[in-house]
Amino acid sequence: QANNETIKENLHILKDIKLKLSLKTIPKHIECFDISNTQGKLSIASCVVFKNGAASKKDYRYYNIKTVTDPNDFSSIQEVVFRRYKRLLNEKRKLPDLIIIDGGKGQLNSALKSLTQLRLKNKINVIAIAKRLEEIYFPGRALPIIINKRSLSIKLIQQLRNEAHRFALFKHRKKRERKMICLSLEKIPGIGAKTINLMITHFGSTKNILSAKKTDLVGLIGKTKTSIILNYYNKV
Repeated sequence: QANNETIKENLHILKDIKLKLSLKTIPKHIECFDISNTQGKLSIASCVVFKNGAASKKDYRYYNIKTVTDPNDFSSIQEVVFRRYKRLLNEKRKLPDLIIIDGGKGQLNSALKSLTQLRLKNKINVIAIAKRLEEIYFPGRALPIIINKRSLSIKLIQQLRNEAHRFALFKHRKKRERKMICLSLEKIPGIGAKTINLMITHFGSTKNILSAKKTDLVGLIGKTKTSIILNYYNKV
């Protein structure tokens, strides 16, 4: 019963979003993008997916930005939107009813470049939401609109944006932690990238590696490399 009530309430909110954003269809499938990086380094893009007004976490994806080396959210958005929808097209999978970009007019225009390239510009609704005033930008419209802050519609749009931000930040932190662990372990003579990746995948952190049982390390990387690592950290 409660589940049915939630579905009804979500459908009501989605119909309101359709009305407020002047969409042609009810946005039952929404995808939202955000970028996270440290001064342009280790850039991660997130794509979160909501279906029927609820998070579909099994459909979440994150992307390592490949073509951008400086702090450029515009180019990063352009890359990830292109990669995401090129793949969906190639795999003949269902496209979303609405795309939300975290950002303003510049980020929106960057997303539109990729959608145009993929011939999807007029086939998918796309908006951007800017954080400071929660302004919503539309393609081809110079000025944004502001939806009443108490509206359930803006709350759902904010939830998507916040979830995309949370997911991007979580993946970025994991990537940064992995980089720091690699830098620490790379200093050990005789321990190569393959062994480092194996240990990080298995243990997750330098702390876990050093607190692991010696037998577990030996089982994973062998006696010789275990001795090298423990000797390096004065753990024998």
